[in-house]
Amino acid sequence: MKNAAGQERNAAGIGMTSQRTRARMVERLREQGIRDARVLGALGAVPRHLFVEEALASRAYEDTALPIGFGQTISQPYVVARMIEALIEQKIAKKILEVGTGCGYQAAVLASIFREVYSIERIKGLLERARISSACGSRICVSRTATATPVSTGRRRSSRSSSPPRRARFPMPCYASSLRVAE
Repeated sequence: MKNAAGQERNAAGIGMTSQRTRARMVERLREQGIRDARVLGALGAVPRHLFVEEALASRAYEDTALPIGFGQTISQPYVVARMIEALIEQKIAKKILEVGTGCGYQAAVLASIFREVYSIERIKGLLERARISSACGSRICVSRTATATPVSTGRRRSSRSSSPPRRARFPMPCYASSLRVAE
């Protein structure tokens, strides 16, 4: 696997990025109350160290948020696990929309559980990094990129108004990715 700079990275990991370290992270999450086997299995399968800068790879499996650039962070593993567990407590969805792709880690974990995951990111540089990380380190394919715009501002129109709804504007474009589990 290659990182964003085009250098080779070990997807299996060694030392603090090994499968054994991932297993310890999963055990900590279980001790913190995460119970769903699908969530724990997905977190154990997705190599989190591939979604952070190489200099931070040895800290990837700590239960802490880490910087990923552009003023953003990768969520701590417990937060990722709890959000996904809450999502599937009632029933299993077929399609998931994630707002804020970031480095792509949560999208990769989601795609290990759900059939289709759609993720939107407003920072193009993060989307490009997520595409590299997802394509190399997991069973995820990014199939397309598009600019997304909302349908309307959500304001209610007066029943007497004949003017069309106003278009909402993003401060910058949003980039949409369609992620699916590779066959």
